Amino acid sequence: MTFFIALTGLNAAQTELSALSNNIANVGTSGFKKSRVEFGDIVSRSATQASNRVNGAGVAVAAVKQQFAQGGYQTSSNALDLSIGGSGFFLVKGGGDRADSLALSRNGAFSVDANRWVIDNEGRRLQVLPTTSDGSPTAVGASALQALRLPLTSGEPRATTAVRFIANLPSAAAAPIAAFNRDNPASYNGATSTTVYDANGNASTATVYYRRLESPPGDTNKIWELRTFVGDAEISPLPGPGPQQLTFDVDGILTDPAGPVPFSGGFSISHADSVTDPQPFAVTFSEQDGYSPGRLEGVGVDLAGVVRASFSNGETLSIGKLALANVANVQGLKQNGNVSWTLSPSSGPLIVGEAAQDGYGTISSGSLERSNVDLTEELVGLISAQRNFQANARAIDTASSLLQTIIQLRN
Repeated sequence: MTFFIALTGLNAAQTELSALSNNIANVGTSGFKKSRVEFGDIVSRSATQASNRVNGAGVAVAAVKQQFAQGGYQTSSNALDLSIGGSGFFLVKGGGDRADSLALSRNGAFSVDANRWVIDNEGRRLQVLPTTSDGSPTAVGASALQALRLPLTSGEPRATTAVRFIANLPSAAAAPIAAFNRDNPASYNGATSTTVYDANGNASTATVYYRRLESPPGDTNKIWELRTFVGDAEISPLPGPGPQQLTFDVDGILTDPAGPVPFSGGFSISHADSVTDPQPFAVTFSEQDGYSPGRLEGVGVDLAGVVRASFSNGETLSIGKLALANVANVQGLKQNGNVSWTLSPSSGPLIVGEAAQDGYGTISSGSLERSNVDLTEELVGLISAQRNFQANARAIDTASSLLQTIIQLRN
């Protein structure tokens, strides 16, 4: 009996040594969760045995449980290195013959493959929830999950619909004598240009020429004529006719037109807040709302898990929101290795949520969660497990000596 009891102690100590060694080996593994061995005693008794004469029969390994405490953080320069501050798991799904294999992970070291899918180091695709362009989810739950893919195109073009200038027109400017000719600078008082775009994103130069007109006798208003060209073609205000005119009162305040004026080029032009004063001609502000397709310049993830792509044309779009998952019993998850788990009957069903909501943690971009292994604690535990192993081995040696003595007495 003593041999068997000591043997169970050896096996238990060996299991603990293995668990501690695994913890120590993975101290540098991102997102790794350490394991702890739990023991239970074995009691050998029969129905007729007196309750106060029951003898222990050794030790058994009750469970090897992972400890899901938060690990520390290490920063990185990769925006797709992600960490979860609090509860939750990333969701990744395998491709090819593993297309339906959904796994939970705490390892946030993601990268982009040749097809622009965001993947982990096993090639599994990071799962997100679909969103509107401003980052609001359009669907939630496990059925809404989709793989995150960086845009193949770098933004959609947008046609210019509105142009705005704020101009300072000199109040002392004289009306040109020569008839307007864009090739003759003496026929106008100033000019400005901006780039406009058509529906396909093709850029053109829109140029506005400012020409002072003589006011009628007795009229204190100041009148300026504007001629607008897109490329080499002149466009006109709608419904027309003729070039646009700006009218300023005696104080230099624009009185007509009060708002944007539609033009035959497909966009409106506004000169709101323009003035006439003694200063030289200047256009102090200009803007237009169109743009051409841009190149993908960067990807960022905010604390709520919204993934946004920015483009060289200034456009920023939300391309998904990271889905976080949890289960009722994390100890019931089945370990896959590489800091990932799958569901099991004892874990409970998958619960999909959003970062920073309903108890889920926040997302940090440019950082990785470190292992939650305390190396000092594990080394102390290793010494303790080694002592346990040696003590049980000594117990076997002692039992062997006693048995040998009994055999010698009988002989």
